[in-house]
This record gives sequence, C-alpha cells and structure tokens, in this order.
Amino acid sequence: MTRSAGRSRAAAPFAAALLGAAHSLVFVHTATWPLHLLALALLARLVATASPWRAAAIGLAFGTAWLTAGTWWLFISLHTYGGLAAPLAVLAIVGLSAFLSLYLAAALAAFARWRSGRAGLDALLFGAAWLLAELARGVIFTGFPWLASGYAHVDGPLAALAPWVGVYGLGAVAATLAAWLALGWRDGRVMSRIAPIGVLAGVLLVLALSGAGRFSQPGTTLSVTLLQGNVAQDEKFAVDLMPQSLEWTRDQLLAARGRLVVAPETVIPLLPSQLDPDYWVAITDHFQRGDQAALLGLPLGDEVVGYTNSAAGLAAATATQPGGFYRYDKHHLVPFGEFVPLGFHWFVALMNIPLGDFNRGPVGAPSFNVGPERIGANICYEDLFGEELAARFSDDASAPTIFANISNIGWFGDTIASDQHLQISRMRALEFQRPMLRATNTGATAVIDHAGRVTASLPRFTQGVLDATVQGRTGATPFARWASAFGLSPLWALGAIVLAWRALAARRARAAAATPAL
Repeated sequence: MTRSAGRSRAAAPFAAALLGAAHSLVFVHTATWPLHLLALALLARLVATASPWRAAAIGLAFGTAWLTAGTWWLFISLHTYGGLAAPLAVLAIVGLSAFLSLYLAAALAAFARWRSGRAGLDALLFGAAWLLAELARGVIFTGFPWLASGYAHVDGPLAALAPWVGVYGLGAVAATLAAWLALGWRDGRVMSRIAPIGVLAGVLLVLALSGAGRFSQPGTTLSVTLLQGNVAQDEKFAVDLMPQSLEWTRDQLLAARGRLVVAPETVIPLLPSQLDPDYWVAITDHFQRGDQAALLGLPLGDEVVGYTNSAAGLAAATATQPGGFYRYDKHHLVPFGEFVPLGFHWFVALMNIPLGDFNRGPVGAPSFNVGPERIGANICYEDLFGEELAARFSDDASAPTIFANISNIGWFGDTIASDQHLQISRMRALEFQRPMLRATNTGATAVIDHAGRVTASLPRFTQGVLDATVQGRTGATPFARWASAFGLSPLWALGAIVLAWRALAARRARAAAATPAL
C-alpha cells in the first residue's frame, strides 16, 4: 500500500464525519432531499473497498456526526434548563450519538464483510444493513428514532412510498438506490453506470407522477381550535407565574369557537385535585354540557395508583364515553424525562429538571369520539413511533379518523427541534393518510392534512389561538394494515433475510476460492 493510499484510508472516517454532519441538513430543509441520496451514495462509496473494521469506523464517524449535528438542541434542556455543566452536556450528547451509531457501525462492517463486488447485489446488501441499523436505533432500549432517514423525503417523490412501507422502509429504498448509483459508477463498466441512473430517474419520476395513492376516503369536516400558550419552560412550574398561564388557558378554552378544542401537553401542569375547584368545574361543565369537546394535557393519578402524563377529553356524555370524560395516558415515555433508566439515577442527580416516574398507558388506546370523528390522541415524542400508532388500526370501526398530537417542546428553545418534529408529524400523516392536529406550547402548532401538507399554522414562540377546519378520513393504508398486525417484524425479517443470503453466498465464494483446482 502506498503512502498516499494509506493517508486516504486514514482520512475516510474524517470525511464520513463531515458527510454525516452535512446530511443532518435534510431534516430541517426538506427541499434538500437529494442531499440524502448523495450522502448515502458517498457513504457507500467510502465503504466499498474498506475492511470490516474500517467500515465500522466510517459508520461510527458518519452516525456520530449526523446525530450530534441533528440533535444539538438537547444542550438546551441539559444545560440551560437542567443546569448540567456545559462540557458535561456536550459530552452527553456526543456520547449518546456515538452509542446510537454503533448500530450503523455494525451494519457497515457486515456490508464490508459480505459484499460481492457486483453493484446490484451489493446495493441490496447496503439497503438491508441500513434498514436493520435504523430499526435497531428506533426500537432497542425504548428506541430513539429521531432523524430516521426516511424523514428526509417527506417533500420528495419517495414520499409516495410512505403509505406502503412506512418511514423505515422508505429509508431502506433510498439507501438501496443511492448505493446502487455509487457502486455502479465505481464498477467502471458502461451498463453498470447507466442502469442505476436510469432506474433511479425512472423510480423518482413514477413516484412523483403517481402521488401517495388513495387508500383513505374523506369523512366529515370538523372545526378545530388549537391553543399555543408560549409559556417559557423555566416559567411553566413557577408558583408566582402559574396563575397567569392557567387563567389564559381557561379563558381560551371557554371562548373557543371550534367544535374541538385542543390544548398542549401539560397545559395544566397540576393534578385536578391541586386546582381551585371552581377552575376545574368551569372547564368541565362548559364542555360536558354543550356541543363542543376539548382535549387537553395534564398529569393524572395519585400516590396510590401512580401518575401519568395524560390527555383529558371533555365532551357531553355518550354511550362510548360515559360521564363525558375521556382519558389517554401516554404509553411511550421519554427516558430521563418521564422515567429514569436503571443505573442512571446518578446522571439525573446532576440536573435540576423536575422529572417524573410515570406509569405507562396501553399501546392500542381507544379514540376520543367527537361526533362521527375518532380522535387518536398521542403526546409529544409518541408520534415518532408509527408502528405503535398503527396498533389502533386493527379494527376499521374504531380506528382513528384524525390524529391529535399535544406537545411541549419548549424544553429545547427556539431551535430546529420544532421543525424536525413537524416533519415527523407530516410523515405520520402520509403513512396513515390521516390528518394530524398539533397543539404545542411553543410551536409548531399546525393542522396537517392526510397528504402531509401543512394547511394552517401559528408563528413559533407566540401566544395564540389557531382556528381551522380538518377533514377526517376512513380506510387504511397498506402500512397501517401490516404494521397493526405484525408491527415492524416484516421489515426486520426482510433485512435479516437479505443479510443471511449474502453472508451465505460470501461464505460459499470464499470456500470455492480456497478449494484447489483439480
């Protein structure tokens, strides 16, 4: 190996880190979706001739830079609000990103070990390895699927695949196409270069012209009012300032014009028993005796049964909602925010964030009925887990016709976190062909239609009320069908089968090469 070749190989992880950091841009500026294909193509090229160990180093560098650049806003919650020393906060973010990137490192090492040198087959292997790495990051240790690569295509032609294969399947298709383009070009043969370009262009053109498909049908139109209190996170639990925000919330709930009023996560930061009785009675009576309904976030429970991060639905009593009260308890809790993982109490002790140890609600929670529409409540981080929302589609008669996400992302300040979360909600709308209502504390408060388009929104970091209309949808997408029945198992199985096939083929090839000619 020449000295220049050695320097080139040593620089590969640094190049991968720069590539990973640049790749994070597509999760804010969605019009730059081609950058995702380019980044994955260059990554595939970097590992095309690397040893398994070098490929693992490249994957670790790419993933660590990608996740660190994309989730730097965690620094706000850890340092600004949590009081963790700045160096420790930075170290925690980089350490978490590096840990989560071990999956990608292992995946690229497997690719390097089992590649065949044939562009088409190696592209399939790269796509399968990428798929398994993303699934592992999204599921293991409660999962952290933020920045899953499929979100890069929410505004691109590949978005038409979302109702078929979901965000992970979409990301795998993008990785396969990008790798085929890069590996075919590296091959040097004319057809190996032309075929991937032609297929990629053809796929993008067909998807762009076909749209997302029509798997759902329009229902009734519902008028909605979404509240955005814009309460600074360091003021939300301040005893001297809380009465002011509570008064604003009550006044807006009572004055709202929409048939359904949605207020953010912990818009009432106290248990009902801790509130002035007149305050809570005024709100409940207004909705339980009229024709309006409200969905609002607050903690529920007591010392005996435990506490939950919940959404309370208030409406006139019906057979399905006796007493006019609906309760949704958050199922997918946030580590270090809503529960403390085993062995990490020492880390929590370094911060000043008021943390809870909440009980979990069920996965397939029932919907909140508002007239003929069924509202599928989910709280903050939960809309990252499309496979869990899919559990509500096991029965067409009870499946949500509208999703409503209530969130408080004020923990992360005026950063790209709110743009990324909006992107995530838009992908859920595409996967299920259901509109998504977003009522947040600081933004993005918005109405998203079944095609993933934002039809109405409020400016970020302003106190305001959004009046809009939304049309419910019935029917189920292919993704909703198979994910409600099997979860993510089909994608796990597909990725594992491709890796096992290529591993067996590579083993046979090595055995054949080692066999002496007769």
